[in-house]
Amino acid sequence: MTLAPHLPPPSQPLLRLRLAPHAGGPRAIDGAWWPHSYDLLAELPTLLAGLPRTWGHISSVLFNGAAWPATPGRMLVADQVVRLRRSLAATPLHTVVLVAPGHGRWDLLVVPPDTTEEEAEPIMAGASGTDALRHPA
Repeated sequence: MTLAPHLPPPSQPLLRLRLAPHAGGPRAIDGAWWPHSYDLLAELPTLLAGLPRTWGHISSVLFNGAAWPATPGRMLVADQVVRLRRSLAATPLHTVVLVAPGHGRWDLLVVPPDTTEEEAEPIMAGASGTDALRHPA
């Protein structure tokens, strides 16, 4: 009897997320996310798993339908139902809005997946407010 070799599961792509420091006041953008593809169903589990625990359970994700292909109205992530709300007008083109009841709302700038690292780095730094830390005046 021959056993098939045990192969390790495919690794998850590295989460490319940079969040703005929590300053207590409202912000227009709470950080930047650079997904690896336009497949929201494939990308969301990694994003949601990488968020701070203080953000609570994200129950809804609002996104612009012009930037992402059609998706079902909800998906299961880590044994939790997440509602997916597609809109052409409610959210800016390159933004996703994450909602956690009782915890708040967070708006993330989405860097398009096909952006080069050279182009993405300053965008992510600017959206997260970390550009001043990297490039002092």
